[in-house]
Amino acid sequence: MKKTILASAIAAATFSGAALAQESSLPTVYGNIQYAIAHENVDGGNSSINHYDNGSTLGVLHDHEIAPGLTGFFKIEIDRLGADDINSANDPEGRFRIDEAYIGVKGESFGQLWVGTDDTIYELAVTEISEFYEVALLNQVVSYDTGEGDMVQYLSPNFGGLTIGAAVQVNGDDEFGKKSYPWQLAAMYEVDALELAFAVDSNDGGRAYNRFRTVPSENNENTYGLRASYNLDNLRLTGEFHTRKDVSDTFGVMGIYTLGKNQFALSYELTQYDDNFSDAQFADKDIDTVTLQALHNLSDHMYVYFEGYLGGGDDGVYGVANKSESSVASVGAVYYF
Repeated sequence: MKKTILASAIAAATFSGAALAQESSLPTVYGNIQYAIAHENVDGGNSSINHYDNGSTLGVLHDHEIAPGLTGFFKIEIDRLGADDINSANDPEGRFRIDEAYIGVKGESFGQLWVGTDDTIYELAVTEISEFYEVALLNQVVSYDTGEGDMVQYLSPNFGGLTIGAAVQVNGDDEFGKKSYPWQLAAMYEVDALELAFAVDSNDGGRAYNRFRTVPSENNENTYGLRASYNLDNLRLTGEFHTRKDVSDTFGVMGIYTLGKNQFALSYELTQYDDNFSDAQFADKDIDTVTLQALHNLSDHMYVYFEGYLGGGDDGVYGVANKSESSVASVGAVYYF
């Protein structure tokens, strides 16, 4: 699971430096249960069908007025609830993982400063396509390493459509054997229906500090990302580009059309791996994905969807010699509150 409608809505509210929530004496409890069935097939390889928990979560958030114009807030969210299997508590990978946990302050003239575990500035600014879909089994993974724990992040107020973001990950001497301070910078500009964004990740900390603890970092070359989006009535168009020296270049385009309670999305993503890439399966090869989504909102708290994925590229990219095709067909349902 990448991002649900609920998660995206919460993220949008959380990152709005201009909007101050009203003081509340009680915290807000929210959550969702997500189920999906997916059929995966690799040409010349394995074929499987699975029913699983697609990222059910439970969270709590709260804010209060510290002083006029200054609000304090916190959020904690757990995932890996394992809502599909009574035996999931015995899963050796563990359950009830902290997905987001942070505290911060925000104000209309100050912006927003928060500390803890959260999606990063780079992801917020320029990774819309890879974070959009529900099942996301074949979508391209953008090569950047920093985040999502031990983060100090800042988002400026909106200056005539321009918002600036900055982040640093504080990795001490006891953090996986290496002290480092990887950073991210981003600039986002909105004018009428047009959105433009640029972001950079220093990648100085390595993957051992964040999302892929068992996978070594490729290098500490910067990752640069660009995104342009345009909103036209019920249609949203987005294009992205990400590059990292000696690793890969990733391109993507996506269209999202909303019609009443229905949402339709279509995207194309392409990653071109450098010939110096460390994994021989992908070095000097291309891999691409076409994704289709049809989603229907049954009510204000429940939606169902279908997603289809068709992956292609050079021979061997899906682990089968002389073959270059993989496909996924999935259906799912989400109940959220």
